[in-house]
Amino acid sequence: MSEATAASTPPVLGIDIGGSGIKGAPVDLSTGEFAADRLRIDTPSASTPENVADVVAQIVEHFGGQIAADGPIGITIPAVVTHGITRSAANIDKSWINCDAEKIFEDKLGRDILLVNDADAAGVAEVKYGAAAGHPGLVVLTTLGTGIGTAILYRGVLVPNSELGHLEIDGYDAEKRAASSIKDKEGLSYAKWAKRLQRYYETLEALLWPDLIVVGGGVSKDSDKFLPLIDINAEMVPAKLRNTAGIVGAAWLAANRLQQPALVREGTAAESALVE
Repeated sequence: MSEATAASTPPVLGIDIGGSGIKGAPVDLSTGEFAADRLRIDTPSASTPENVADVVAQIVEHFGGQIAADGPIGITIPAVVTHGITRSAANIDKSWINCDAEKIFEDKLGRDILLVNDADAAGVAEVKYGAAAGHPGLVVLTTLGTGIGTAILYRGVLVPNSELGHLEIDGYDAEKRAASSIKDKEGLSYAKWAKRLQRYYETLEALLWPDLIVVGGGVSKDSDKFLPLIDINAEMVPAKLRNTAGIVGAAWLAANRLQQPALVREGTAAESALVE
């Protein structure tokens, strides 16, 4: 979608499903900014696909007058998503595993839905509007939070579902040693935590050799306390969009699905358009 086209069309709704809250906002794709205040509703205690879809429907109804009546909607979820099917479930009900979730949302909402992993959506947002905007090379986003989420983008194209927070390093699942939740749980100083991050990022670099690593998650606001302590070849910068990134990335992907072939669900009109 060109900038001129984006500026002349209604905002696109992005929705970010989390373990504790479901948040949504219409996004102006010409700027990457919210076109209205974000709405947050608690995630149902029984966070099954059907219950979550009911909450998502409330958010869609709330913003119905501000988005195109037949416009697409982008939704993030803390799960691996392949061709619209959720293959895992992090902090949500296990009934999401191997669930045809994108279709459930489409049937519930009567709209074209793009369902994407939450870290992947954040990575797209940072490449399109944030810390990696316009970067011509290989970008890796990491989100340091409860776990470690990752996204890989090469020249603006997403390689989905990387899940590199689960690299085995020194006999440990990486996020069990280096996530910011572990820093808090063990009472680590930034200096001691940075030593664990050093080991994680040097391993990540040795496998991928990215040009740029964008560090996101809530702790990125304190990046000056730990990023200077990490010594690798790749440039490392804090994320810019922070807690808006998932919503913004989901909205962009929903509007630009055909530019990201790996996210197109098999058997859809979008897949046919790619073939043509």
